[in-house]
Amino acid sequence: MQLCNGNHFLYPPNSPIIYRQHRKLIRNRKPTVLSVANSPKLGLSESLQQETLLSLEWPTLCQQLSSFTQTSMGHAVVQKAQIPLGKSLEESQKLLNQTSAALAMMQSQPLDLSAIEDIAGILNSAVSGQLLSPSEICAVRRTLRAVNNVWKKLTEAAELDGDSLQRYSPLLELLKNCNFLTELEEKIGFCIDCKLLIILDRASEDLELIRAERKRNMENLDSLLKKVAAQIFQAGGIDKPLITKRRSRMCVGIKASHKYLLPDGIALNVSSSGATYFMEPKEAVEFNNMEVRLSNSEIAEETAILSLLTAEIAKSEREIKYLMDRVLEIDLAFARAGFAQWMDGVCPILSSQSHVSFDSSINIEGIKHPLLLGSSLRSLSAASSNSNPLKSDVENSEMTVGSLSKGISDFPVPIDIKVECETRVVVITGPNTGGKTASMKTLGRASLMSKAGLYLPAKNHPRLPWFDLILADIGDHQSLEQNLSTFSGHISRIVDILELVSRESLVLIDEIGSGTDPSEGVALATSILQYLRDRVGLAVVTTHYADLSCLKDKDTRFENAATEFSLETLRPTYRILWGSTGNSNALNIAKSIGFDRKIIQRAQKLVERLRPERQQHRKSELYQSLMEERRKLESQARTAASLHAEIMDLYHEIEDEAKDLDRRAAHLKAKETQQVQQELNFAKVQIDTVVQDFENRLRDASADEINSLIKESESAIAAIVEAHRPDDDFSVSETNTSSFTPQFGEQVHVKSLGDKSATVVEVPGDDDSVLVQYGKMRVRVKKNNIRPIPNSKRKNAANPAPRLRKQQEDRQSGSAGSNNEEASYGPRVQTSKNSLDLRGMRVEEASHQLDIALACWESRSVLFVIHGMGTGVVKERVLEILRNHHRVAKYEQESPMNYGCTVAYIK
Repeated sequence: MQLCNGNHFLYPPNSPIIYRQHRKLIRNRKPTVLSVANSPKLGLSESLQQETLLSLEWPTLCQQLSSFTQTSMGHAVVQKAQIPLGKSLEESQKLLNQTSAALAMMQSQPLDLSAIEDIAGILNSAVSGQLLSPSEICAVRRTLRAVNNVWKKLTEAAELDGDSLQRYSPLLELLKNCNFLTELEEKIGFCIDCKLLIILDRASEDLELIRAERKRNMENLDSLLKKVAAQIFQAGGIDKPLITKRRSRMCVGIKASHKYLLPDGIALNVSSSGATYFMEPKEAVEFNNMEVRLSNSEIAEETAILSLLTAEIAKSEREIKYLMDRVLEIDLAFARAGFAQWMDGVCPILSSQSHVSFDSSINIEGIKHPLLLGSSLRSLSAASSNSNPLKSDVENSEMTVGSLSKGISDFPVPIDIKVECETRVVVITGPNTGGKTASMKTLGRASLMSKAGLYLPAKNHPRLPWFDLILADIGDHQSLEQNLSTFSGHISRIVDILELVSRESLVLIDEIGSGTDPSEGVALATSILQYLRDRVGLAVVTTHYADLSCLKDKDTRFENAATEFSLETLRPTYRILWGSTGNSNALNIAKSIGFDRKIIQRAQKLVERLRPERQQHRKSELYQSLMEERRKLESQARTAASLHAEIMDLYHEIEDEAKDLDRRAAHLKAKETQQVQQELNFAKVQIDTVVQDFENRLRDASADEINSLIKESESAIAAIVEAHRPDDDFSVSETNTSSFTPQFGEQVHVKSLGDKSATVVEVPGDDDSVLVQYGKMRVRVKKNNIRPIPNSKRKNAANPAPRLRKQQEDRQSGSAGSNNEEASYGPRVQTSKNSLDLRGMRVEEASHQLDIALACWESRSVLFVIHGMGTGVVKERVLEILRNHHRVAKYEQESPMNYGCTVAYIK
């Protein structure tokens, strides 16, 4: 049996993924074995990656993601932070594509996976040789059926739209060519009733025969015992007939004093009082023996059937586990999509790797801390759900949307991460509690999320490289058990990182070189960064050592960044200033906390004495003015970006409208052509009917009646031609447009908009220009570029113009037996001009259109109301309106000539 080619992902260390049997096959294809020398390094890599995941709070993020899973398998995997991480750029991109496909699926028609059960334990029991119960076997059947339904819904969704096939292909590829074990599912359904959890008679011929024989035997036994019990009751041996089972044998109850009534009976049991004996009559012994034999045979046959089904399930273990692996990946894809939708995430762009050098460029705009964003969203959702119930729904919704948008924009603070392509080391400086470590963690977490196929809580299109390893040294690694101080704990971790690092790795080090003498710490940190510069994809470190910021002046592969600190509020703004060097601002922070002022002033003098040049330079007016100018430029840039976004939105809207004009013009032309063709065909059928009627009547007509028949047929044909003739006032002549002066609020046709209808919002000025509004757009056009809408169209814009322009009065002379009242309405010939099509409308809309048509329809005319069949709701409403309307003289319901149409005669 061929299995579909699955994706192979890197799972976190010690990951007890539920289904992995198929991966053994793939491993066997590559006989490469890790050498003994590489084993310690592999263990070190797994250990360090696990510690990095904990440092970056990856398990906490997975806790948030777990609430979006639909199956117990997916929930268990995500709860344990064991979601797959792509081992290569292609695999991570494949995960992102699956997330995008699931998100598109959720927006069109959500996919329900809740019916899929975790059957791993059942499969293990079957493989170990344990006999499965009917409930366990039915659980396998329900799961197989649910997976098959998932595949059908995915294919149906892809077939609804031609473009959807490519969009849903990442999900379809997961289940494509998989074996859904339909035969096993049908076999289980044939043998077991999964609602009642019983084995059906049809499961085997022997079982059917045994149960039929047992049924006949029980009927005979029951009949016999009823007869004996009735005799005992009539003889006074029991108060009422009693048939029961004791020791797995059917018997009757009898008083102790009347045991003689059953001389050869067998006493099976006695009541607690001893007054009643439960005896098996002699005639029932053979029947009971037969019941015991048949019951044992039935149990043996049911056990054989369950054994057969258990063996079938065990035989299909590999296919089932492989199929469940694919379902697990689909569940994780939809969980990622739901998580992205919840936090309004965007798909990251993973930059491709160059053959020459590693592309470390990062451009992430407005990314928010996902854990803080999650707590913010939960608190805002709780606040919105507890909003004042006395307010209207509109007020509540406006308040909720406003508060949500305001809360999300304020907290957490979004940051920008921008790293150039050639940069290898970024040094972040700034005050304590300023967000250095949080920003560094955000970058590491964003890299992990992109590897796992998760969207990022950022703006626009975030771009970042794919890292093979993400290694972090964050937090205090002091250990009394291992005799490690804070400094030695950091150094031991960095030693491990330097051993594993590659040119495609991301290294995150917090407070590098801290915990020891500052001069030695600076020297050691400088040496470590210079070592990483040549051996790493990107390294991001935080520090309070200002000397590390000077490395940028000597090597362009170094970059500086600083966390912004407001000297006005003496608080950090939590924004990252790329290319800048920040102060620790320890004295300012101590002052804001409430430290003694005299101590602060004394420390200030000591700092100026120790570092006079640097400190004076940082406090100079030039530095402050530059920072102020930078803030102004950033504000102007944000304003310009906002205006540019609005202009682009308007441009795209106008562009879409322009494209739509050509499409709608072609659609209207095709529709008009179709309607004209339909009317021509309809008129031809009517004329052929008149000619056929004329020929039939001509055979039996006398010489005196021929002229009358000819006149009558000519009149009918003339009436058909006249009914299909277009209106004379279809358009307004061009000569009248020159003298036309539009008024405010008037509807006009604008030639430059494809002769579309627009509203005048400003009367012509001295330059003969008119301001009109078309949809959301306001356009100024020349006066000669517009023309008025005809009066007939203004009056009946929502309805067809149902007028027959000429009555056939000459026909009365040729129709001797015709009704005068019907003749006064003219010929009943249905055209597009005397028809009102209500098909596809709701009941309220159809009622409104019919009321308008009846109010403005021409007197003594015929109206064909096309309501169709459907559910009949619109038809019933049409008949009710026609029955009660004062302008309707009478109406005729549908006939074979007018199927789905009712003819109304207007007074």
